[in-house]
Amino acid sequence: MSAASTISRRRLGATGPEVSALGLGCMAMSGGYGPPDRAEGIAAIHAALDSGINLLDTGDFYGMGHNELLIAEALREVPRDQVVLSVKFGAQRGPAGDFVGFDARPAAVKTALAYSLTRLGTDHLDVYRPARLDPAVPIEATIGAIAELVAAGYVRHIGLSEVGAQTIRRAHAVHPIVDLQIEYSLLSRRPEAEILPTCRELGIAVTAYGVLGRGMLSGQWTADNAADPGPIRSRMPRFHSENLAHNLALVAALTRVAEARGATPSQAAIGWALAKGEEIVPLLGARRRDQLIDALGAATLQLSEDDLAEIERAVPPGAVAGDRYDSGQMGTLDSER
Repeated sequence: MSAASTISRRRLGATGPEVSALGLGCMAMSGGYGPPDRAEGIAAIHAALDSGINLLDTGDFYGMGHNELLIAEALREVPRDQVVLSVKFGAQRGPAGDFVGFDARPAAVKTALAYSLTRLGTDHLDVYRPARLDPAVPIEATIGAIAELVAAGYVRHIGLSEVGAQTIRRAHAVHPIVDLQIEYSLLSRRPEAEILPTCRELGIAVTAYGVLGRGMLSGQWTADNAADPGPIRSRMPRFHSENLAHNLALVAALTRVAEARGATPSQAAIGWALAKGEEIVPLLGARRRDQLIDALGAATLQLSEDDLAEIERAVPPGAVAGDRYDSGQMGTLDSER
């Protein structure tokens, strides 16, 4: 059986496109988790497409445009209708790469889209979404501006990212929302309380990022490499020394459950997310082909109800030590309010 035939399809919300049940998150190909490797990034995108993945997720601020240009190069010979491009906008960055705020004003929405279309070499985006809620701009104004771009043919569908239930309802009242992008994993269960039920009620899909807990659940992270966690993980309390030993014990328990079923911890974590509902599409944050190949094993992993219960006993809700971001970033998330 070919890899492509093992990845099923799911509808991205009640009104969205059909996508592969697993998507490819491309952020790490442009730094943050290690130096960018252009050739390997392009090869990973090609391997994902060959496997049957058609959903590619990026942001215009990933590498300050580097990620969009990389994707454009990778897709140069790929028919446009074979790929679903999902793009986030609004995060503002300085020349040193630091984040300096958010801008989701209607004029900024349209300017950002113009640049993304040019960098990606396309005449439309399949899903366009604000990366975060801009506290200075009503969500109705932002979604209204994207709706104008939908009417003009530059955008096909509208998504959201890291917003709470009330904001989801307000946005959906302006224009149908096809998906919410949010961190959701065995280590990040907060969306289950109110956000996931709201999405299910409204017919909105969830594209789940961080499904491996920033690599924590891959089984490749150990206390030995904790001394140099990298620029992104160093800002995440779950990787800090006071929390790491506790969290690695959870991963060890997950690994035992996975290996008893002939799987890796990555595959068990992704398989768990896939099993949480047909409306959930996990994003694989692979930047190398070997990472992708391991993760794709989740597409054929058959988990019974007993298996899922064992996985949740290994990593119970609320068991993780430390927040997913530092206090400053947590304070910017509408989804955490």
